[in-house]
Amino acid sequence: MDFINQEDILKLLLAMLLGGLIGAEREYRSKSAGLRTTILICVGSALFTIVSRRFSDDERIAANIVNGIGFLGAGIIFRQETSVKGLTTAATIWAVAAIGMALGGGFYDLAVGGFLVIGTTLLVLPVLAGRITRVNQARQYRIVTAFENRSLDHYETVFREYGLHPQRQIQQRIGRDIIGRWRVNGPEKAHERCIQRLLNDPNVKEFEF
Repeated sequence: MDFINQEDILKLLLAMLLGGLIGAEREYRSKSAGLRTTILICVGSALFTIVSRRFSDDERIAANIVNGIGFLGAGIIFRQETSVKGLTTAATIWAVAAIGMALGGGFYDLAVGGFLVIGTTLLVLPVLAGRITRVNQARQYRIVTAFENRSLDHYETVFREYGLHPQRQIQQRIGRDIIGRWRVNGPEKAHERCIQRLLNDPNVKEFEF
């Protein structure tokens, strides 16, 4: 065995390049797993795979890589009020690790193919997702108003007037006020028109959207 295995060095450099390109996109979008993180994950996965092949223990170390990346991804995901953040970033580092493992195993075609698919997903699909969101999006509304009979029904009627579809969630009465919460689906422009009306409603004491 040569002291320096040129192919293994090439694998690590390719892992640095492909992981860095994906990380650059994440860095541009100000995500928690940016340029350095994706490079380290891709190179580390490739390095572990190379070492496992030298020890002839491919399956066990490969499984440990997947488990380790799973723990790392779980640390990125967090719940924010009624939504979950970090799922795409967690999935990205999981996919980057797969690229590194493919490179470490010498499967260059799989690594490059995976990189192209992942890159296309991150660059192109957000445009399509944005268009879908403009057609239909879900928003959380919270309205605080004076307690009156059918006061919350009134606001559900307002939502429907603008072509929105409200789903009533937890309601709460505190003193003379009643707090209504809804998950509302509908076109982006319909949301904007409805929000403007509610912002100018003198009976609304607090409004979150």
